[in-house]
Amino acid sequence: MIGYITLGTNDIDRAAAFYDELFATIGAGRLMEGDNYIAWGRSMQEPGISVITPYDGKPATVGNGVMIAIAAGSTELVDAVHAKALELGGTDEGPPGERNGGFYAAYFRDLDGNKLNAFCMVGS
Repeated sequence: MIGYITLGTNDIDRAAAFYDELFATIGAGRLMEGDNYIAWGRSMQEPGISVITPYDGKPATVGNGVMIAIAAGSTELVDAVHAKALELGGTDEGPPGERNGGFYAAYFRDLDGNKLNAFCMVGS
């Protein structure tokens, strides 16, 4: 159902460097870009994530209660995405681990304060 998700940024170059490396961890790369946005994914036929400076010219702000979930496919990839986010200057919002019956996830914030997680399902 989801085509893509866009996160606001106040520094497109800083966000680009963060997400280029983070998404490389799961085999995704840049699909589209312009002066004020960049979109990443594995293909245009799968959901993607983009960053953009707001159209209205006002500062980008973080949505309270908003979180973007990245399907990682394995516990190893969840761990790797979380570790890469922290290595790139992101902040920890919950270490990798199993939660609620087979849901394995790790939570972090990007350099603009947007909350994300990487997850996979484990077990039967």
